[in-house]
Amino acid sequence: MARSMIQRRQDAERERTEAYQASLRRVSPASRSAPDFERALDEVRRGFAGMAIRDGALWRPKLKTRDPARLRLAAARYLYARYPVSAALEAIWLDRSGLDGQEIALRLAWYIAAAGGNSLYKAGANAWLSRKEVHCFLNLSGDLTFDEAFWMAIIRSYTEDLGLAARIARTKITRTPRGELAFWREVARFFCGQPTSREEIDDLCDYVGAMHQRDRAYSLKGRTLGSLRKQMSEWHRDVAAIERIEAMRRRVAGRVSPVKGAWDGSRLEDWEWQPPAKEAKAHGERFFIRQLRTAEDLVAESRAMHHCVSTYAGKCIAGYASIWVLRRKALGKIERLLTIELDPRHRAVQVRGFGNRLAMPDECKILERWAKAKGVTLRD
Repeated sequence: MARSMIQRRQDAERERTEAYQASLRRVSPASRSAPDFERALDEVRRGFAGMAIRDGALWRPKLKTRDPARLRLAAARYLYARYPVSAALEAIWLDRSGLDGQEIALRLAWYIAAAGGNSLYKAGANAWLSRKEVHCFLNLSGDLTFDEAFWMAIIRSYTEDLGLAARIARTKITRTPRGELAFWREVARFFCGQPTSREEIDDLCDYVGAMHQRDRAYSLKGRTLGSLRKQMSEWHRDVAAIERIEAMRRRVAGRVSPVKGAWDGSRLEDWEWQPPAKEAKAHGERFFIRQLRTAEDLVAESRAMHHCVSTYAGKCIAGYASIWVLRRKALGKIERLLTIELDPRHRAVQVRGFGNRLAMPDECKILERWAKAKGVTLRD
């Protein structure tokens, strides 16, 4: 049945209304849920039940934010804080990325102790900080992270220069393991006495950190900024040499070995000899000869003995030579004596000591014992 003019106008009006409402739905923001205060309270209470100074059920925040981190901080302030604390301590409620469970628990406990007016020193900070340093840590202001504030407190005990302390507190020292605090305290004190730029401190921290990992007895005592710069420069040259040797080894091997800079070397076994008590020059004296199979060992030998044995890496990788070292151990110390090059038939091609000196008579006698025991041929 044909529709009347009035009906057609009503249908057209209905379609226009529906199209208008659909457009409004597309451009209008979706309704937002209310801030989840209960969730914030539950997250803040977790692990610290019974330590709140206020009843969470009475919390009536006038907050419009829906950011979970900001809600956590607000809840923590209500439940635990009698006094305001620094942003460095409050940051644990806002962001915990990159922190393990133990570190998170420590920072939360520190916040609760400090905000509640309790002794942070007695709450566990005394494991790392003195009373003076704890006081400084609690009274720092400015845009500092927890680690920067922690180190700022330490550094202020070594210098009155606030600018210098802030500069050092923003270097790589701040990111060092807390378990190695004693060593890095020494480093921080060194730069307080011999200041330099933030960039150079970071570079020098890479060097001293590598030395500390290699030798736990490494110390900055008696060193100067100039000597440290020189040693760092030599270290960089050694690292570059190791990388060149590694690249050479990869080209020859055609694959990456699980041990960086290592090669197969000679099948000859290492050797050790302890002289009789009557012949020994010191109690427990021992001599040993071992093969160098890594780029690091080869470069270190070259640096320590002041000769060019590191340039023989190519021959070692190709199997045309093997490098051996003679060491003496006595009274808990190891002394470098000789560096030895053998060809594939176990014949001694070169024997050199410090600065390319020749072997001494006593050393030659030890070499003869080794040669006899292992079938090595020595030249006259």
